[in-house]
Amino acid sequence: MTAADGDTGGQDWRGSLASGRLLSLVALCWSLFQLWIASPLPFALGWGVVSETEARSVHLAFALLLAFALYPARRGQSGAGLALLPMLYVVAALVILLLAVQSLVSGTQWLPWLGLSGALALIARSHLVSSASRLPWVDGLLALLAALTALYLFWQHEALADRPGRPLTMDLLVSVVGIGLLLEATRRSLGPALSLIAGLFLAFAFLGPWLPDLVAHRGASLSRAASQFWLSGEGVFGIALGVSTSFVFLFVLFGALLERAGAGRYFIQVAFALLGHLRGGPAKAAVVASGLTGMISGSSIANTVTTGTFSIPLMKRVGLSANRAGAIEVASSVNGQLMPPVMGAAAFLMVEYVGIPYIEVIRHAFLPAAIAYVALLYIVHLEAVKTGLRGLPARADASWRARLIGTGLVVSSLVVLAGLLTLLLRWLEPMAQGLSLLVLGGGLLMLYLALLWLAAAQPEIEFDETRELPPLGPTVKRGLHFLLPILVLVWALVIERLSPAVSAFWAVVLLVLICLSQRPLLALLGRQRQRCGAASLAGLRDLHAGLVAGARNMIGIGVATATAGIIVGTVSMTGLGLGLSQVVETLSGGNLLLMLALVALLSLVLGLGLPTTANYIIVASLMAPIVVELGADAGLIVPLIAVHLFVFYFGIMADLTPPVGLATFAAAGISRGDPVMTGVHALRYSLRMVVLPFIFIFNTQLLLIGIDSALQLAVVVFSATAAMLLFAAASQGFWLVANRWYETAALLLVAFTLLYPGFWMDRLADPWERRPVTELTRQVEQTADGGHLRLWFEGLDAEGREVSRPAMLPLEAGDDVASRLEGAGLTLAMENGRLEVMEVRHGSAAGRAGIDYGWQVEAVLVPSPTRPSEVWFLLPAVGLLLIIGLAQLRRRSQVADA
Repeated sequence: MTAADGDTGGQDWRGSLASGRLLSLVALCWSLFQLWIASPLPFALGWGVVSETEARSVHLAFALLLAFALYPARRGQSGAGLALLPMLYVVAALVILLLAVQSLVSGTQWLPWLGLSGALALIARSHLVSSASRLPWVDGLLALLAALTALYLFWQHEALADRPGRPLTMDLLVSVVGIGLLLEATRRSLGPALSLIAGLFLAFAFLGPWLPDLVAHRGASLSRAASQFWLSGEGVFGIALGVSTSFVFLFVLFGALLERAGAGRYFIQVAFALLGHLRGGPAKAAVVASGLTGMISGSSIANTVTTGTFSIPLMKRVGLSANRAGAIEVASSVNGQLMPPVMGAAAFLMVEYVGIPYIEVIRHAFLPAAIAYVALLYIVHLEAVKTGLRGLPARADASWRARLIGTGLVVSSLVVLAGLLTLLLRWLEPMAQGLSLLVLGGGLLMLYLALLWLAAAQPEIEFDETRELPPLGPTVKRGLHFLLPILVLVWALVIERLSPAVSAFWAVVLLVLICLSQRPLLALLGRQRQRCGAASLAGLRDLHAGLVAGARNMIGIGVATATAGIIVGTVSMTGLGLGLSQVVETLSGGNLLLMLALVALLSLVLGLGLPTTANYIIVASLMAPIVVELGADAGLIVPLIAVHLFVFYFGIMADLTPPVGLATFAAAGISRGDPVMTGVHALRYSLRMVVLPFIFIFNTQLLLIGIDSALQLAVVVFSATAAMLLFAAASQGFWLVANRWYETAALLLVAFTLLYPGFWMDRLADPWERRPVTELTRQVEQTADGGHLRLWFEGLDAEGREVSRPAMLPLEAGDDVASRLEGAGLTLAMENGRLEVMEVRHGSAAGRAGIDYGWQVEAVLVPSPTRPSEVWFLLPAVGLLLIIGLAQLRRRSQVADA
């Protein structure tokens, strides 16, 4: 069992026909429950309103029940592994049973240990009777027991709130058994990596007094650990599971319904129709298709399996080796986890961890992900040029000009119509809110019917998609209605600024309508009325299958976010983050670049074998605070979103890095290539993802932070895109012709300058000027809403050491200076002639920046007015690039003449 199985939903239903239908009904009920709590119906009807704690409890109960029912205890194991794992469970059960006896003799709480011993014995028994053909009774019992432990908070949350920190024996019993079953469910659905890591963190929580001094702590009692991990919102039922319940499920369901409706196949066919005839066309199409799929996918592994099944054989057909074909698919699929709007579900977690609106997360993450994809397309092109690859043969009945013009007209018409609908809604909104919603719904319905009419009017053309390209015009026109749910999602998020949950809910509602109606309407518009009945039944089956698939795909994410809560709870309870910070500080010796490199390496190691959501939760909890703390001590002023994107990028790289990269193994299984060599090639293609995080830590303009004009935005986008293309040429050793070593070095220098021109200007002039605190009021008033205020603080940390460091605070709208600062979580007051920090709100931007009570504001940092523009350094970079280009053009012409 690997995380790949969990990320793709557990591909095989087990059990007899009856139990299979029962489990399908459970998955369907889970999806319907999530849609119910996301809809406005409970509040409109005054019935069925579920609190956040209750929703998390039910969410985890469904995930645990399905995990035990759908994933056999010993699937994917063989040989000694079949006997070793249940034997370990038996030994653990016996040891814990002895602990229960000892507790009984000593008069302490023995029932929780006895319950855990029994649960481990049942798990060991499940290994012996597990079968892929039916649902064993012991797995059914474990599924029900796990679900009941999760539902305990649903039934007892009010009573638990009345006795915080004073759990009863039954509370402890449920907590201990629940954590044990959660770890086993994680092992079954996602493989051993995450459950092993969580188990180590649990051991760390209890063994604190016996650990080395650097990470030692007082240790946790059973009551304290149970309260932290299971009976409160600080552990398993914490922020991560809350985001999974509120946001992630709806987006995963959105992707499953979109795929079931036929959009996944449509994206792939459009990509091949557009790019398949170019050099290495199937590889370029695979990149585009994976990008489109990855935008709404919650897993790089699922993305690899979905698009790779189609794209990898085609890449091999045009001449790419199995290893390179798999590597291109892996690189593009992993890059898809960085693309908004979903980002492997990490975007919604960043909202909670960083404390900024969802739309801001998307805005900051877009440019790096987009230019990384453009560079990957260029890498594929360079590979095709170097190896002489050709694309699939173009259709004889299609002109490229006609294809281009037709596609442009259709897409531009859709964009114009969407724009007109938006303007109309904006015009009507002040008049009548209800009427504007009716107009939007009516406009969408008319647009949907028009696009279905366009799809039905396309002729049926037979073609062998493995040997020739699909016709571009009909291919594009047949599926334009699949873009409507995406349009609704983007409109709700970007224009209306609705919450991600509400936006996803309305997009899912539209998808439900499409699943139910597209088949009968296409039959009706195609003058095939006799098929309407069968088409309607097929639409119902599509909807049912999509709802069930969405729940299946959420099993791994649900248990992963819950298990990651154990790690987060351990960090907050033991202060582990401070110990890791001291380790990194000691190893780096205060060198900023070395510190970032160590954090990147640790993020990569922590992400090995983990799904995207758990990956991000762990690196955000452990690594992001280290960069904030040590970076500020070294004078690095960086927004928190840049830090979280930094650790997220390197955590995601674990999916392709040998020898554990799960996406690499999935692609190698399809390509029949060597997993290690596939991973090596994928890592080489993904070097751009290693460089980008280091750059945007220092140059936050790549995250669209600190850009004040359209001209500045254009310069940043153009120079960043050109820089990534040149970096791709340098990393591949080929630009116009094969590079000489000094040309590769020069291309890297040019790319670095285009990405970070401020590096050279910083050598000549300091970018910031320190102003007295008397200018604080003026600087706050001049900072735009959503802008950042930079202050220099001095004080004592928790260990009594003197601290002198900068911090950057985001400022939103407010009535006055004090309210804007309080919005960032900071309250200041003059004490003895010094401006002191009187309060730092927990969980606020100021708290996340590491500011502490009692510190003094020593200075306000403003951009230096005498510093020349860093854009001047782009000119010598472009000059050097022209020299390299001319030299390579001369060599290419000499080769052509010869």
